[in-house]
Amino acid sequence: MTKMFDLPVQLSFIAALAALAVAAISARIVLKEDPGSERIREISGAIYEGATAYLKRQYTTIWIFVAIVVLLFLISGWGWRASIAFACGALSSTVAGFVGMHAAIRSNSRTANAAISGLERALKVAFRGGLVMGMSVVGVGLLGVLVFYLWFGDPQLILPFSFGASSVALFARVGGGIYTKTADVGADLVGKIEAGIPEDDPRNPAVIADNVGDNVGDVAGMGADLFESYVASLVAAMIVGYLLRDSPGFELAVILPLLVYAAGIAASIISVPFVRTKKGKDPSYTLNMATVAAIVITGICVFFVNMQLFGFELGLKLFTAIASGLIAGFVVGITSDYFTNRIHKPAQFIASSSQSGAAINILSGFSIGLLSTVLPIVVIAIAVIVAYVSVGAGIYGIYGICMAGVGMLSVTGIVVASDAYGPVADNAGGIVEQSGLPEEIRDVTDSLDSVGNTTKAICKGFAIGSAALTAIGLFATYSHLTKISVLDLLGPRIVSGMFIGGAVVALFCALTILAVGRNSFRMVEEVRRQFKEIPGLLEGKGKPDYARCVDIAAKGALRELMLPSAVALIVPVAVGLTLGKEALGGFLAGAIGSGLIFALMMANAGGAWDNAKKYIEMGHFGGKKTPTHAAAVTGDTVGDPFKDTAGPSINILIKLMSMVAMIIAPFLI
Repeated sequence: MTKMFDLPVQLSFIAALAALAVAAISARIVLKEDPGSERIREISGAIYEGATAYLKRQYTTIWIFVAIVVLLFLISGWGWRASIAFACGALSSTVAGFVGMHAAIRSNSRTANAAISGLERALKVAFRGGLVMGMSVVGVGLLGVLVFYLWFGDPQLILPFSFGASSVALFARVGGGIYTKTADVGADLVGKIEAGIPEDDPRNPAVIADNVGDNVGDVAGMGADLFESYVASLVAAMIVGYLLRDSPGFELAVILPLLVYAAGIAASIISVPFVRTKKGKDPSYTLNMATVAAIVITGICVFFVNMQLFGFELGLKLFTAIASGLIAGFVVGITSDYFTNRIHKPAQFIASSSQSGAAINILSGFSIGLLSTVLPIVVIAIAVIVAYVSVGAGIYGIYGICMAGVGMLSVTGIVVASDAYGPVADNAGGIVEQSGLPEEIRDVTDSLDSVGNTTKAICKGFAIGSAALTAIGLFATYSHLTKISVLDLLGPRIVSGMFIGGAVVALFCALTILAVGRNSFRMVEEVRRQFKEIPGLLEGKGKPDYARCVDIAAKGALRELMLPSAVALIVPVAVGLTLGKEALGGFLAGAIGSGLIFALMMANAGGAWDNAKKYIEMGHFGGKKTPTHAAAVTGDTVGDPFKDTAGPSINILIKLMSMVAMIIAPFLI
C-alpha cells in the first residue's frame, strides 16, 4: 500500500473508532439513568430475559449454518482466508445486533421513568438508547471492512465478509419479523378485539412477548438489515474502484467510499445535538431535523473530499453521483412518511373507509400501498441514471451507481439511531401501562411513540431504497466480474431467469406471511386458553403465563425461518449452475425489480393501516370500541406481517441473492 493511502485510511479508522466511542458513551449515559420503581424494573427484566433467550437460540441456529459455510469456503477455490472473512462478517453482524438490542432494552425502563419528568427528558433517554445501535452498526461495519482490506489488499477478497453479514441479517430479519408479528397479532386479535382490553394491558398474556418482539424484530432485525447494506454497498464500490486503479484520474477510487462513510459518521455525530424538543413543536420533527442535518453536512464534506482527491472536473462528477444517492434516500424516506403518517391524508382516508367495514379498509390500504411505490421507484431510477451518466459509460458508470449507494448509506448511523428509538419508546409506553403509572405519564410516552412511528416509516423507506441501490450496485459488479456486457431480453434463458427471479420474491413473501399466520394461530389459541382457564384473569385477579407466550413465539419463529432462508440461498445457486451466468443476471434483474415493488408496497401499506387505526383511537370516527375501530384493527393485523416481516425481509433477500451470485461468479466464468 502506497503512502497516499495512509491519511485517508487513518481518517476512516478514526471515524469508525469515534462511532464506537459514541456508542459506548451513549450506553454509559443511559445506564446511569434511574431504571425506575421495582414494578418497572420487573417488567423490563421480563422483556430483557425473553429477548436475550430468543437471540441466543436464534444465533445458535445461525452459527450452525455459519460453520457449514466456513467448511464450504475451505474446500472451494476461495480458501481459508474467505472462511475467516465469512465468519468475521457473521460475528460482526451478531455483535452489532446484540449490543444495540441490549442497549435498547436497558433504555425502555429508563425512558418510562424519565417520562415522569416530562417529554424532553424521556426523548433524550430513548434517543440515546437508539444511538447505541446506530453507532454500533456503522462503527463495526466500517472497521471490519478496513481490517480485511488492509490484510488482503484486494477488495474482492472481502466479499465473504459481506456475505457473512448478509446471511446473519436474513435469519435475524426473518426470524425477528415472524416473532414480533406472532405476538402482536395474538395480542391484538384476542386482547383488543375479543376481550376489549388495551393493547399493553398486563392482563394480556401476549403483552411481554409483544414487547420482546419489538426488540428482536425492530431493533436487532433492522440493525442487521442496514448493517448488511452498509457493508455490501461499501465492498461493491471498493471492488469496482480497485478495478479502476490503473485508469487515469481514478487511482484513489478504491478509498473514496471509505472517506464518504467517514464523512457520514462524522456528520451523524455532529447532528446528535439537533435532537431536542421545543415547546409547541411536534417532537416527531426533531429526529427528522437530525437526519436532514446529517445529509447536508455529509454532502458538504464529500464535496470538498472529491475536490481534494480528484480535482474539480472529475470530483464534481463523482460528487454528483454520491449526491444523487443522498437525495434519493431522503425523498424515499419522506415519501414513506407521507403515505403512512396519521397526520397526512392517505392514513386518514383509510381510517375513514373503515366506517364501511374491514373489507373496504383492506382494499383502501392495499391501494395506498401500491400508489406509494410510484414516486420512490421513479426517484431511484433517476438516481441510477444520474449516477451512471455523470461518471461515464461502462465500468465508470457502474462505479457511479455504486457510489450513489454509498452516498445514500453514509448517514446510516443517524437513521438507525432514529429507527431504534421507536421500539424503545413503544416499550416504554407498554411499561407505563403495565406498571399502573398515571394517565398523564402515558400521554408522554404516547407522544414519544408517535415520533417512533414516523421515524420507523422513514427508516423502512430508507432501508428499501438503500437495498435497491445496493442490489443494483452488486448486480452491476457481478455483470462486470462475469464479463456480461449485455442481457439479451430475447434470449430464452435470460427471460426465464427474470421470471424465476420475480417468482422467488413472491414465493418468499408467501412463505414469511404464512409463517406469521401459522405461528399467530398458536398464539391466539394460547391467549384464549389462558383467558378461559386462569381464574379471574380478565378481572385482574389472576396472573397470566407470559413465559408460555414468549416460548410459542420463539420456537415458532426459529422453526418457520428455515424454509424462506433456504430459498434465498439455494435458488440463485441453482439458476447459475443450471442455466448459466447470463440467466443468473436475468434472475437478479427480475428479483430486484419485483422485490422493490413488493417491499415498498408492503411496508407502506402496513404502516398506513397501523396509523389509520391509531388515528381512530385518537377519537376520530367514533374512537375505540366501535365497529369502525374493529375494522381498522383487522386491517392493522393484515398489515403487521406486511410491514414488519415480509416487506423488510425483501431488502435482505435481493441483496443476499446478489451477494450469492458474486460469490459463485468465479465458478460460472
